[in-house]
Amino acid sequence: MSTIAFLNVPMHGHINPTLPVVAELVRRGHAVTYHISPAFADEIQATGATVFRYPETGRPLADPPMPATVLAGITRAAVDLLPRVLRELRDIRPDLIVHDSACVWAAIAARELGVPAVSLFTTFAYNRYAPSPTRLSRQLLAAAARRPRAALGYLRSRRRLLRHRDTRGLPRFDFLDVRQPLNLVFTSREFQPGAGTFDRSFQFVGPSVGARPRDPSFPMDRLRKPVLYASPGTVFDAGPRLLRTFAVALAPLGGTVVVSTGATDPAALGPLPENVIARRFVPQTEVLSRAALFVTHGGMNSVNEALYAAVPMLVIPQSADQPLVARRVAELGAGLTIPPGDAGLVRVHSLARRLLGEPRFQAAADGLQVAQREAGGHLRAADELERYLYEAGRAGRRAPADSPQEH
Repeated sequence: MSTIAFLNVPMHGHINPTLPVVAELVRRGHAVTYHISPAFADEIQATGATVFRYPETGRPLADPPMPATVLAGITRAAVDLLPRVLRELRDIRPDLIVHDSACVWAAIAARELGVPAVSLFTTFAYNRYAPSPTRLSRQLLAAAARRPRAALGYLRSRRRLLRHRDTRGLPRFDFLDVRQPLNLVFTSREFQPGAGTFDRSFQFVGPSVGARPRDPSFPMDRLRKPVLYASPGTVFDAGPRLLRTFAVALAPLGGTVVVSTGATDPAALGPLPENVIARRFVPQTEVLSRAALFVTHGGMNSVNEALYAAVPMLVIPQSADQPLVARRVAELGAGLTIPPGDAGLVRVHSLARRLLGEPRFQAAADGLQVAQREAGGHLRAADELERYLYEAGRAGRRAPADSPQEH
């Protein structure tokens, strides 16, 4: 048995893909620790992992996730969290550290402790075909100029890291793209732009979609075909006006329309058509398994889950990696994309009608579903981690199962 330490940033889109992997490693007999903010402790403990909580001040992505604020938040968190994380890891003595590609403090801790590490990419792997939002560019410099306090905070924290920590191997600026000798990407090679340009250190394991606890409060028995589902995700607040637009635009086209309102009280949407169900939280994978159309913000986790269920999409991206994900969906023919400013009632209705009426969108989604599922998912990810442990000479008593061929 090996001890594996997971460290992550406190965002649902980064955490959710890791949960089935952690549960599988625990099932195989490994001891798993998970270092994360307290708000996520319950769902992680349900996997069988032991949770180590970041202090409440350790919220690296508390600001809206724009490139300048992301860089500032990550570097500040690295400075603040490293002393505590290093103490905990020295006590745990893990055989392997597994961290999100934006979790700079985990990469530094692995380097300082001499522990092998693996990086997880919950969005695309980054290169010229899929540029990182925090790569050094004119756009990043312009964003930094618009947010001088964030830029100054980033420079101060980065200076402290360079002065006091072992930062060898880290990117100079692009702290969303922290790589290791093994990098697991939670999508398929077919969906990754420029997949053939990555070396074998990048393994495209596909969506990690494990079983989630059922939500008995959600009225699954009320769903009538075709089910149309709209969700703005958990990061950006879509607001009642846009959410109501989704509901009213989709209602004439669907048997049942489901709208996930997130931070917005469903009552703020006003009276809705009878075939609309508006809830703060929706069991997304269950609803997608019955859906004919998904209106989404384009977060990678949501798009992966839709492709896993072969659901065509109308993608309305807001920021971060969402425009890149939306563009890829459209390129591969599995959906359409428009900017938020164009998401009026008539436009959303018209595009949704196209997506439901033209078979080519469903055919493309069906093809991508095959690729996403054949990539292996959380089982493949667990196999790759065990293989890496074994090859590093740190595995416990058991050798890894054979992993699938590279996809």
